[in-house]
Amino acid sequence: MAGSGFESLEQCLEKHLPLAELQEVKRLLYGKETRKLDLPGAALEAASRGDFELQGYAFEAAAEQQRRPRTVRVGLVQNRTPLPADTPVVKQVTALHRRMEAVVEVAAMCGVNIICFQEAWTMPFAFCTREKLPWTEFAESAEDGPTIKFCQELARKHGMVVVSPVLERDSDHGDVLWNTAVVVASSGAVLGKTRKNHIPRVGDFNESTYYMEGNLGHPVFQTQFGRIAVNICYGRHHPLNWLMYSINGAEIIFNPSATIGALSESLWPIEARNAAIANHCFTCAINRVGRVSPEARPPGDPQQGSGQRDEDSRPSHCPSRSQAGGAAVAGALVGTPGSHPLWAHTPHTPGSRHGDPGWACRRESWRCSSPAVLAAETIFKGSRPMTTTQYLLSSRPPPNLDLRH
Repeated sequence: MAGSGFESLEQCLEKHLPLAELQEVKRLLYGKETRKLDLPGAALEAASRGDFELQGYAFEAAAEQQRRPRTVRVGLVQNRTPLPADTPVVKQVTALHRRMEAVVEVAAMCGVNIICFQEAWTMPFAFCTREKLPWTEFAESAEDGPTIKFCQELARKHGMVVVSPVLERDSDHGDVLWNTAVVVASSGAVLGKTRKNHIPRVGDFNESTYYMEGNLGHPVFQTQFGRIAVNICYGRHHPLNWLMYSINGAEIIFNPSATIGALSESLWPIEARNAAIANHCFTCAINRVGRVSPEARPPGDPQQGSGQRDEDSRPSHCPSRSQAGGAAVAGALVGTPGSHPLWAHTPHTPGSRHGDPGWACRRESWRCSSPAVLAAETIFKGSRPMTTTQYLLSSRPPPNLDLRH
């Protein structure tokens, strides 16, 4: 972001352009205009008390004459780490759990059906330090670790599908670490997990110091609200990665990420929108917010609370990183600005995945130090709600599922 007063691209355009020109510029940039959702007053008040922002937008695909739409509301969460990175590991994780508990409460007030957290959300994004400790101590079981149990409680309480990206420790296979996303059904059952298929090896961002490419293929998860997949972070740069999730039947593909603003601000809307257009699905790209520093900050420092240092106080390899890459949602016919903490969007898409969707995407970039949540409402045309029975689809093309009335 350029100057300190620059909040977002949208706000800049709205400030300087006449209404008619503004509408035309947004049409050229994003496609069809999205409708802003009316969110409950109680939710807006709770978000204000919790010091995070809440926004919602509607995505509507082409209407069909003989099949009714299926409405799905999706929530995307962006947040900074609330405690300094040299705080004991358990305290950091507990603080993040409490923060997300409050955020999910607000998402539930907005009727969110599926919520997705950011990449490795229970820890500072420390992989550029190349140091083992204490960062690997954040790793936990993807089946019954404390974060998964926490997400199961949230899912059961709110009847919400929870997508939880964590650093996984596979104790059954030599304590190997993986960058993993766990999908928890609205019933609280763990549907399964997926692993990061592509990892960066660029300068300090050489994540192979900690984990290697995933070995689970491109699984798609059949939830009560639709078929979802998770394309973690760096995989967004690889078109065939998105393609495989779509071939396997995904209706919504989440892209939880952790990257720096300078690299990603110009890429988010292009990559997310291109993937949605090419694969006829909804894409939800999420980045972290805030700043990560290699050194712990003294009390009172404006950046205090987001510092990061190695166990022996030696400076880590990575400099201070601003994680302000923004977020974007794109899909059949429409997209929404992905700039603020809680979002809601409403896409309409034909149930067959082969109709004529039309395309649009809106996106906002911003700097934000407060936690961010995004609630998104999607309306799928033609597909009736799934049963509560859950299925995990393999990397192979899914079986024929007749979801029509």
